[in-house]
Amino acid sequence: MVAAIFHHQLPVRGVASCLDHGPDNAPTQGTTSPKPQNERLQFRLVFYKGEWGTICDDDFSLSNANVLCRQLGFVSATGWTHSAKYGKGQGKIWLDNVQCNGGEKSIDLCKSRGWGNSDCTHDEDAGVVCKDERLPGFVDSNVIDSTVRLKGGAKLGEGRVEVLKNNEWGTVCDDRWTLLSASVVCRELGFGSAKEALTGARMGEGMGPIHMNEVQCLGTEKSMWNCGFKNITSEDCQHVEDAAVRCNTPYMALENSIRLTGGRTRYEGRVEVLSTEANGTRSWGLICGGAWGTKEAMVACRQLGLGYANNGLQETWYWDSSNVTEMVMSGVKCTGSEMSLSHCQHHKTVSCQKTAAKFSAGVICSETASDLVLNAPLVQQSVYIEDRPLHMLYCAAEENCLSKSAASANWPYGHRRLLRFSSQIHNIGRADFRPKAGRHSWVWHACHGHYHSMDIFTHYDLLSSNGTKVAEGHKASFCLEDTECHEGISKRYECANFGEQGITVGCWDLYRHDIDCQWIDITDIKPGNYILQIVINPNFEVAESDFTNNAMKCNCKYDGHRIWLHNCHMGEELYPEICHVLLNGHQSE
Repeated sequence: MVAAIFHHQLPVRGVASCLDHGPDNAPTQGTTSPKPQNERLQFRLVFYKGEWGTICDDDFSLSNANVLCRQLGFVSATGWTHSAKYGKGQGKIWLDNVQCNGGEKSIDLCKSRGWGNSDCTHDEDAGVVCKDERLPGFVDSNVIDSTVRLKGGAKLGEGRVEVLKNNEWGTVCDDRWTLLSASVVCRELGFGSAKEALTGARMGEGMGPIHMNEVQCLGTEKSMWNCGFKNITSEDCQHVEDAAVRCNTPYMALENSIRLTGGRTRYEGRVEVLSTEANGTRSWGLICGGAWGTKEAMVACRQLGLGYANNGLQETWYWDSSNVTEMVMSGVKCTGSEMSLSHCQHHKTVSCQKTAAKFSAGVICSETASDLVLNAPLVQQSVYIEDRPLHMLYCAAEENCLSKSAASANWPYGHRRLLRFSSQIHNIGRADFRPKAGRHSWVWHACHGHYHSMDIFTHYDLLSSNGTKVAEGHKASFCLEDTECHEGISKRYECANFGEQGITVGCWDLYRHDIDCQWIDITDIKPGNYILQIVINPNFEVAESDFTNNAMKCNCKYDGHRIWLHNCHMGEELYPEICHVLLNGHQSE
């Protein structure tokens, strides 16, 4: 039997050895943790003779990826990856030098060196990315495709209720929202009954459509869609009425093996974990602050039951240092979705360059957090190509907004070809998004006449079909401000006169297509099919309640003169309309 582990919409049940490996993730040591949110269609494991293993990337191709994706019930592959992009596997490398024609029904019908015959290491593990469209009639007993998910919650089993309709995720209005309806949601997601049915956007406001109103369940239904409900009109509900739930989940006592010390309140302090000595005794110890960051702090705050991470600190010298303990953990690396620090990758034996207590890891937790989301349709609607003269790009070059080849151009003659678009970034969380650095450390850039409050706020990348970066841009958040807000919400942040920077809850910051650096330099790009990717807060510099909605992707076709963008989407939110863009022109009808 040959199969593959994969992750679709939550939940995925009954799949052995289920590991979630994103681009920056590595296998965890210890128990694999439950995943509160999971929206990737990425694959890297195969099953043979009762054992999971990987495929080497030697001779790997899109044809191989197509066979694997169809075998898993998807219509085709949109790309493949090499060099263990989704993390190194463990155990067997089952296949090497796989060469499919593309029409095979199974990967084991393709040419290869044979099962278990490989000269590769797990650094060469291949991965595939499948199109989020199922083959008609495909049945996989290992997978339950859910049309409901929870977003914005700090803990497993809580969040804003979102449902999938016509390939687009939307929220549920809280009119007549009860514990019976909330319990149907919880059971559909694999939890117990509901503990609370929350109203008034208690888990943050969603974006996009509101699919359901006045949901009335008996409590015995298998799905929300089996309950009575009303379809929404624009007058019925607003996102301030988004429904949410808290489900009953198994008590795992994870908070008993972690504590905070030295802080001024119970929400902050050095992180200490309970470790077991060789002789069986248990004692508290510190965590090395090296490489400790936002994602690790998110897990620590979740395990403590203190909500979200406000800051992950690598130095804690300013807190009370009496009764400090020894370091017992180092090299902690989390994906951010784990339930406990013990589920994260870490060194088997402590290895820390700075072992003094003042360099131990610390956190500041918060009951609320921001949540940034990009307006994907606006990118699709505003994109165009411009050939911009070099003499107009001196400031952009100074701020590294052009590709490397621009340095050898014949300045000030010639031009750069720029893929331009607008980006509108909404804060749908429950706390304002503020730069991590204080005003005293912002950097003044005289060329453009503004302050940079974050080194990198947004990454703009053009990727090949296998995920390789072929062109890039970046956007320093020189002016994070409230461009517009929803009705009833006042702007709080404005950049003029060295003002405070940030994005208020319920407001958005608009970067128009015609400002400097709002582009990708595609001068060196050959015609072909690509993926446009935009990632907000890519370095996790500022904590958010949900990082899974920070990336947007569009399918992109470039013929050397024109660009076609379609299917720009955040996560699973699909926008199928197509935008045809002309060189130096406007959107066509």
